[in-house]
Amino acid sequence: MLTPFLPLFATVVAPLLAHVVAAIDVSVPLTPPSGAQNLSRTLVSFSIEQDNWPDWTGTSSRNEFVHTALGNLGVLTGQPPKIRVGANSEDHTFFSPTVTIDQAQFPPPNSITPFPEASRITVGDGYYQLSRFLPSGTHMTWGVNLGADNVTNAVNMVKSIIKAFKTSAVQSSGVVLDLIEVGNEADLYKNNGLRPSNWTVNQYVTDWISVAGPVAQAAGISGRNGPVSFQGAAFAAQGFTPRQIFNLGILSSAPGKAISVISQHRYSAVFCDGGNFPLVSFMDKASIRNNLTIFNADIAATHAQGLPYILGETNSIACHGAPGVSNTAGIALWAVDYTLQASTLGIREAFFHEGVGYKYNFIQPISLNRSIVDGTPLNPPLPPHVQPVYYAALVINTLIGSTGASQIVELSVGDAQVSGYAAFEGGKLVRAVFVNLHPWLTTSTGARPSVHIDFAFAGGSKTGSASARRFVIQHADDTANVTWAGQSFETASGAPSGSVVRETIVLSKGLDLPATQAVLVDF
Repeated sequence: MLTPFLPLFATVVAPLLAHVVAAIDVSVPLTPPSGAQNLSRTLVSFSIEQDNWPDWTGTSSRNEFVHTALGNLGVLTGQPPKIRVGANSEDHTFFSPTVTIDQAQFPPPNSITPFPEASRITVGDGYYQLSRFLPSGTHMTWGVNLGADNVTNAVNMVKSIIKAFKTSAVQSSGVVLDLIEVGNEADLYKNNGLRPSNWTVNQYVTDWISVAGPVAQAAGISGRNGPVSFQGAAFAAQGFTPRQIFNLGILSSAPGKAISVISQHRYSAVFCDGGNFPLVSFMDKASIRNNLTIFNADIAATHAQGLPYILGETNSIACHGAPGVSNTAGIALWAVDYTLQASTLGIREAFFHEGVGYKYNFIQPISLNRSIVDGTPLNPPLPPHVQPVYYAALVINTLIGSTGASQIVELSVGDAQVSGYAAFEGGKLVRAVFVNLHPWLTTSTGARPSVHIDFAFAGGSKTGSASARRFVIQHADDTANVTWAGQSFETASGAPSGSVVRETIVLSKGLDLPATQAVLVDF
């Protein structure tokens, strides 16, 4: 059960926050335009690396920090984030009836990958039964191994998954199994040794059908409208595409008829071998849009099949993120704009990938005994905590609201690095968020620049006042000490500290928004 936090409220009149260097008139519609998209209450969801699953849930009892951190997000929308368990280690997982929970083999850490993924995981029934420790109302996707090309193993995995969700402990927890994903990023199999180097999408479709068919039979999956169905594709960007597998008839196959959602994955860069990625290159409105619009044709093709489209795994930089980028406050602004932009394109959900010690984690679920940046020992260990990007989820979920019926449009903002989105409920404007991506770094000098936003309401007039909540960041390259609406979530428990701060703004006077900050307005 989700327990809402009920802090005291402080109301202040908005002060002049920074040196204003630009003024922008923003037209905000009072009713949703025809192109408005529905906002899913689980727009921000999470993908968990399969080898790290027990750390996230706890084994003998629930991980209280994770439970609280996920619960904070669920309170805002009325539904906790969805959880997908899978990714690379999905295709290195094997079932054994003699294993209680799991046995994992990890390669040694190094400075680029301080927390490597397991090379092999052997799991038993207790592994899947850990699902009971997630917040009540959580909907799950479980990954099954296609990479091993072992039908017996895939069938044994799904039998154990179905068995777990029939136990009284899982059923009483209120955690629900929605989807089975057969294989992770199969378009990369020809590169990682799981298939020959000349493996094609045609062979993938045949292979998937040959494994997913027995999996469906073992799980009792009979169609896309059943209680459990398949998540299709799960490709790494566009090595293979949904359009290709649709044209090859996957949806007409017996297991393909049970595909109820299409997933693709997206990262904006790759850190597998290290590299230098300027943070400011991510705080860029045009780049964010270019990294998403490449999926437009796949989104349209998926919707034409009557299926929802999701980013089933995503984050800033592949291979667990890059230091000085993925773990910074600036990337939280990227995440707000990236996720909301995705929703305006018809992407229902974005599952941000998480593990243990990954640089791009929203939540670090357990104590860490080595640095996420370079793997050097930490003494004392760093306790569980949220990273700055977690605040992006708070901002987004606040914009979404809890009605389950909100809609979104992007606003036209006359600044190349300021984004705006409006949310509607019941056919009326209720909230808007503005993100100032102009970078303000620890090395920046002079007065911090700010934009002034003046509201011009379309479809009528709106006067009086509104309230605003701010996502306050001191510097884009900070790795801690940010606040949302005056509260910090960087606490030992994951619960917020401090009172909620709301500013009163006069609509006719607009508001100021400093560089590297965001503001949400309640109309």
